[in-house]
Amino acid sequence: MFSDKTDFKEAFLKRLEMSYGKPFPHTTKRDQFHTLGNMIREYISMNWIHTNEHYRLQNQKQMYYLSIEFLLGRLLGQNLINLGIYEIVKDGLQDLGITLDDLEEIESDAGLGNGGLGRLAACFLDSLASLDLPGHGSGIRYKHGLFEQKIVEGYQVELPEQWLRHGHVWEVRKPDLTVNVPFWGRVESFVDDQGNLRFEHRDAEYVSAVPYDNPVVGYKNSTVNTLRLWSAEPARYQPHKDMMKYKRDTEAITEFLYPDDTHDEGKILRLKQQYFLVCASIRTIVDSYLTKNDDLLKLPEYVVIHINDTHPVLAIPELMRLLLDEYKMNWDDAWYIVTKTFCYTNHTTLSEALETWPVRIFQPLLPRIYSIVNEINERYCHQLWQSYPNEWDRIEKMAIIAHGEVKMAHLAIAGSFSVNGVAKIHSEILKKREMNLFYQFSPEKFNSKTNGITHRRWLLKANPELAQLITETIGSEWIRSPDHLTKLHAFSSDSSFQQELAKVRRVKKEKLAHRIYQQNGIVVDINSIFDVQVKRLHAYKRQLLNVLHIMYLYNRLKEDPTYNMLPRTFIFGAKASPGYYYAKKIIKLIHSVSKKVNADPMVKEKIKIIFLENYRVSVAEEIFPAADVSEQISTASKEASGTGNMKFMMNGALTVGTLDGANIEILERAGKENIFIFGLSAEEVLRYYSQGGYSSMEYYHLDERIHTVVNQLVNGFFSEDESEFEPIFDSLLVENDYYFVLRDFASYIDIHQEVDATFQKPEKWWKMSIENIANSGYFSSDRTIEEYSNHIWKINQYSFHK
Repeated sequence: MFSDKTDFKEAFLKRLEMSYGKPFPHTTKRDQFHTLGNMIREYISMNWIHTNEHYRLQNQKQMYYLSIEFLLGRLLGQNLINLGIYEIVKDGLQDLGITLDDLEEIESDAGLGNGGLGRLAACFLDSLASLDLPGHGSGIRYKHGLFEQKIVEGYQVELPEQWLRHGHVWEVRKPDLTVNVPFWGRVESFVDDQGNLRFEHRDAEYVSAVPYDNPVVGYKNSTVNTLRLWSAEPARYQPHKDMMKYKRDTEAITEFLYPDDTHDEGKILRLKQQYFLVCASIRTIVDSYLTKNDDLLKLPEYVVIHINDTHPVLAIPELMRLLLDEYKMNWDDAWYIVTKTFCYTNHTTLSEALETWPVRIFQPLLPRIYSIVNEINERYCHQLWQSYPNEWDRIEKMAIIAHGEVKMAHLAIAGSFSVNGVAKIHSEILKKREMNLFYQFSPEKFNSKTNGITHRRWLLKANPELAQLITETIGSEWIRSPDHLTKLHAFSSDSSFQQELAKVRRVKKEKLAHRIYQQNGIVVDINSIFDVQVKRLHAYKRQLLNVLHIMYLYNRLKEDPTYNMLPRTFIFGAKASPGYYYAKKIIKLIHSVSKKVNADPMVKEKIKIIFLENYRVSVAEEIFPAADVSEQISTASKEASGTGNMKFMMNGALTVGTLDGANIEILERAGKENIFIFGLSAEEVLRYYSQGGYSSMEYYHLDERIHTVVNQLVNGFFSEDESEFEPIFDSLLVENDYYFVLRDFASYIDIHQEVDATFQKPEKWWKMSIENIANSGYFSSDRTIEEYSNHIWKINQYSFHK
């Protein structure tokens, strides 16, 4: 693209002034960002066209990844790195008096996701392109994302996330590929000319799905895959008695991620979103296949569709609808194609996260889809009956429709050839407990694929200082092959390498401290332990355990000012779902405790509590490299995998964690001497759930530390309103502490004392840190994607040449 920085500067200046009709000195940072972004996208387009043409001409198998979330973050810096021109552009801009960091700050984080599910999807797309694999994403172009989080007097307030206010420089609108999606109406049956029973969806209300394609750039290769995002618009020539209501209802489909579904209106909107995504996606996938092939029975040889959690499961009956109604196939052939095309990843063991939809909502909204799901259920139950005659209870538990509910996870398992968990323990829990009946019936479907993260963003981009240190020490092969990070084992006890790593950590802590001061107005001690818990706010992730521990430390310091505690900066970042009342109370508790603790002159040199509002990918890129301690403290058996634990590990933070999710595999890789493990095991937790025997009230009465902090929730110590935190108090005592916060409390205190003791031995601490980095290559999403490609998708690498 640019031979050197002089070449870049000349092209950039010419494009900037021509685009905005004013001399360079009068242009704004936003003008400069958009000019650079457009230049880069146009350059990418050459390889994008070439990649798509190559896939079309080769006519080999492609994978489509359907996900309700793609948490991309900012793309300018990552695209420049992947194109191999980051330094040229950075130096050229610097000559013009422009800082590349400033232009990166102009870009909004794409509001397309919330937590680990969406970030995993984004990492997978990066790895697919970087490994020259034909894999594409399909999602929804949310106008306002989840929400922008503001904290007002300690309470979370949700504002629209205006990430598209200035447009999105990377996307290309493709109105010629619009798909009309039907809702409501009725289904009529008729007999066709050949005597076959057919069905027709009549009087439907149509919504137009308009695609916006986004390039996914591989690392220093010529592969550019596609993330297609669908936007809802009113359909042309759609008659409607109330056009304004129709327009509002249509645009609402792609306005927000995860609308509140505590009421029927929200449930209908969520279900609309899910069908909107899959109807549009399946149509274009099939149309694309038919441009080169005319035998739909061979579709599974050329196409594999991956369902990321239960949200896109309606893709299964939608492909059935297309094959049955539009291509006039018989049921058996259509079902054969479907069950050879779809694979499904489960991301949870939480029963409330295994989606179900009331038939009373599902059937009128999606009448044809419901009739197909009902037929799938009838045939599936008949199959079960043949294997388990007279076992009505078993069949009832496995049915896709039962007790007036459509069970999406059951539909996913029935219609997929592969079902995988995302960590070893998660997959075993699925097989042995949550999905045991399905595992007994079709064990060949079940497998495990431990999650991964793209090291190109979370180390190379987020922590260039550490990346450079690693490259200077072991060479650059680790960027292409992250397993080469194991070469760092030889340097874990090297004092000079330890000192250089400490310098890098200090630089990143200074940068984060600067953000904290700018955003929160609080000065933090960069020599303190940066103790970090950043993730979605949910009871099972136990931010509450962390806060109660801070309350305990505060009480101890007040009782004994001579208590020898190392200074700690506790850093939180999390959004609570708008309808999740309990999670919002936890956010309020964090702020109430921080208000009291941060203002207390007796302890301010020992404890600081920071909540970084509106946690997002760009903020995460500053947090992970600066962390000393990574809090991965979910109730064992509840976290499917986690990916934040991997990002912290890759940047050298030490994990304080339970034996849950991928923490177990981090323990296996790094060794028990390089991680801080506490609390109940998954087996112990599951035994409590199945056999009982846990009484939180006993811990409350027998442990004075617990008694004190729990009482402080309701005695006005941290809030003038004594009823403010009653829901938390009740969850712990009245509701018997479902997530075992009090059961693990003492163990959590003990492990943090061990953290303190270790931090006071720098040689030991930095050795542990280096060992974690050295073992983190396994958790690259490149390894995960290779496993998916080889064992599930059966797609092959292509080699592209400019």
